[in-house]
Amino acid sequence: MSATGKILVIDDDASLRRVIEFTLQQAGFSVSVATDGEAGLALFAREAPPVVITDIQMPGISGYEVLRRLRAENPQVQVILVTAFGTVEQAVAAMKDGAFDYVTKPFSRDELLLVVQRAFEFLNLRSENAQLRQQLSERVEPNQLIGASSAMQSVLERVRRVATSEAPVLIGGESGTGKELVARAIHSGGSRRKAPFIAVNCAAIPAELLESELFGHVKGAFTGALRDRVGKFAQADGGTLFLDEIGELPLNLQPKLLRVLQEMEIEPVGAEKLQRVDVRIVAASNRDLEKASAEGEFREDLYYRLSVIPVQLPPLRERQDDIPLLVRHFLSRHEPSGRIAVSAGALAALCAYPWPGNVRELQNVIEQVVLLRSGDGIELTDLPLRLRNGAAVAATEHAVLRLPAEGYSLPELECEAVRQALERCNWNQTKAAVFLRIPRHTLVYRMEKYGLHKG
Repeated sequence: MSATGKILVIDDDASLRRVIEFTLQQAGFSVSVATDGEAGLALFAREAPPVVITDIQMPGISGYEVLRRLRAENPQVQVILVTAFGTVEQAVAAMKDGAFDYVTKPFSRDELLLVVQRAFEFLNLRSENAQLRQQLSERVEPNQLIGASSAMQSVLERVRRVATSEAPVLIGGESGTGKELVARAIHSGGSRRKAPFIAVNCAAIPAELLESELFGHVKGAFTGALRDRVGKFAQADGGTLFLDEIGELPLNLQPKLLRVLQEMEIEPVGAEKLQRVDVRIVAASNRDLEKASAEGEFREDLYYRLSVIPVQLPPLRERQDDIPLLVRHFLSRHEPSGRIAVSAGALAALCAYPWPGNVRELQNVIEQVVLLRSGDGIELTDLPLRLRNGAAVAATEHAVLRLPAEGYSLPELECEAVRQALERCNWNQTKAAVFLRIPRHTLVYRMEKYGLHKG
């Protein structure tokens, strides 16, 4: 058995301890047992298993103290609590302090194995993400491109592949999605990483000055040209030139840019001879340039020259799984030690908001909240009103169910969910398990638990 399959069980109840040990061993795990908290901590110090199952109520130190000391020694360990019905609220509170999950006595074999399997799946996923980040760090700037969602993983993989190329890249995406970060990652992952990276925003420079900004000019070329000026292409010689908002480039300047891209020669304004340059071009636009070229608003030949390799960035609303990662990343800029905690309500509101300004808007909100928060952490009340209102609307519009004001029994709710799933699937247990997103054996256990049978 590999080290990743080791589990430590801590329980003073000998019969329950033997049942848990036997169940886990039958499932293929390597199990060590301890009769109390102190013995368990000593065993953990020697063997360092990745998963620990501990009872809460034990003589000597409690399971809560075991959890606290285990997490202090190794924050990566996943602790599963065993609790009686009367201490469920305490177990839930312990999860906020770092416990992975809990099981309630009496529990079945299936319930125990399901929680344990989820703990190992979480560990494996975290390990895979760490390996992927390590691989990407060899190609892109660290701590810049953040995202574990499938949408962002696809972008990161493409960035890794195109970084070593010399072909022009066109980055598309809404404002605030991080197009310049991607451009910098492409530059730093290629052979030009030690050469200049020069960025120019085509929308921020007046049209009459943009030619001089890009290609430079010589003294006396026009009124106010009191000295020679080196343009962005010459500044980026040997490196990468990032043309941001390329869709705003005036039509009369587009043929000149096309020629430069074809010949790699620039002609400074007022100069009498061409100047050779060696530049990799990465461009970006929040416009649909293919559509713009079809409508005559952007030269078609320039579009195809720029978009040899397209990279499309998803808006933040389409990768909400990345929001907690981005929140932690932006918080770490203000408090590297990670002591600024975000409440569950605040994080839920951050994840529910559609973020029309994308990652840039999220970054600005986090900076604002850090400066204006009322306490040590970040609560829902610390967020801007638009986020709090958005969370309330989302909770109302997109709730899976609506509970009555007088409350509802959780077992009754679970029983009803299983019954409806079975009826929807014509009592086909395999389909119903898929519908509920649980293993079939877990569904069978729930059917037996609530006495659910066809007819």
